[in-house]
Amino acid sequence: GTAKLFLFNLNVIVMKTNFSVLFFLKKPKNYTKGAVYFIFLRITVDGVRAEMSTSRNCEPERWNAKAGKVIGTKEDVKTLNAYLENMKAEVYAAHSQLSVDGAEITADSVKCKFLGKEEKAHTIMEAIKTHNEKMKALVDKEEYAPGTLRRFEVLERHVEDFIAAKYNRADFNVKRIDHEFIDGFDFYLHTVKENDTNTANKHIKNLKKIVSICRKYKWISTDPFFGHTLKSKPVHREFLTADELQKITEKQFTTARLSQVRDFFLFSCYTGLSYADVQKLKLADVSIGVDGERWIFTYRKKTDTRVAIPLLPIAASILDKYKDHPYCLHNNRALPISSNQKMNEYLVEIAALAGVNKTLGNRIAKRTFGTTVTLLNGVPIESVSKMLGHTNIRTTQLYAKVLDTKVSGDMAPLMGKFVAQHIKTNEVTESKISADIALIRVKYTVTPQMEEAS
Repeated sequence: GTAKLFLFNLNVIVMKTNFSVLFFLKKPKNYTKGAVYFIFLRITVDGVRAEMSTSRNCEPERWNAKAGKVIGTKEDVKTLNAYLENMKAEVYAAHSQLSVDGAEITADSVKCKFLGKEEKAHTIMEAIKTHNEKMKALVDKEEYAPGTLRRFEVLERHVEDFIAAKYNRADFNVKRIDHEFIDGFDFYLHTVKENDTNTANKHIKNLKKIVSICRKYKWISTDPFFGHTLKSKPVHREFLTADELQKITEKQFTTARLSQVRDFFLFSCYTGLSYADVQKLKLADVSIGVDGERWIFTYRKKTDTRVAIPLLPIAASILDKYKDHPYCLHNNRALPISSNQKMNEYLVEIAALAGVNKTLGNRIAKRTFGTTVTLLNGVPIESVSKMLGHTNIRTTQLYAKVLDTKVSGDMAPLMGKFVAQHIKTNEVTESKISADIALIRVKYTVTPQMEEAS
């Protein structure tokens, strides 16, 4: 009865984990005719295999592949088959013990349990540190931006603090990461670290990247992020209006440092280049384009995407202004760019002196190029996307969403037609028509010329 119950329990376990054990023959590497084959044992869990030698051998013609044993009735054959059956039973017992212990059952864990070895446990902190060490080496080779590395270094600190606070330990087995761990980390970021939703989402996405690497290394076999969704909050993306851009352009500064930083900021506003792209820009990157005018031909540092940007007059004049600057001549650069930290400090002063109540920086400069300078002046979104180096046009569409004035301008001709149609088809008083037209003109900037054209 006990034996039957044990076998029944094994069958239940097998059904749950899709577990199997079999013996097979393997040909020796330096095989010669008439040589014996080695008998190997294969453990399979959910389609993943682990193999090991039985330290026994057999002539291939005497092997029953279906039964997984040697053919014959002699005493040595019976002894060998009994040895194999006993080995198989011990593997099943190891599998059963892992199940009782609540441990994760894999082909390797069953094999290690059978051999009396501990399966190497990989941890999430090990994975993050390994990733960051490799990324640091690639930052030195300029394959990653320093800012990208800093984000993963922040992730490292946050995960370490979370594990200490939640589990009272220094590290966590990567195989034990599940939805509970991920949701707990998300909650920790919102509460203890006081991150907003979008900032917390960035950390969760970076953690997901680390876990994906663990799957690639086969440290884990399943994806704990499967079915986990992130909800983002809409972000207000500020950009400079044409009036604000004009204020900064026309403002006269008494110090050279503020004038220079203003020029670099305007250069980004009129080219859409990031701080890193402007910093590495060379005069050799400027050449004649298809229209016979000067263009910038370079590669975005962040995405390594090739971009071609026609030089607008203001951007061209800024390049000409600094082409003979000692820093540019000695370092083969188009502009003498300060450190990013210093740039941001000076931009705060520039905004205050120019009477612009917005935080100036590289991001607002890129958005200004993508909105006020290009989209609002009728440049198609596909061309804007290409000049900004976006790999997905949906990123550029985020810029277009903020342009209420562009929507108004695009709708103006259509509104003119509807004004005319409204007058012809509706029998209303002259005063009512006059009021309707005045309202539409104010709201949509409809001109009398539009009405005549329609």
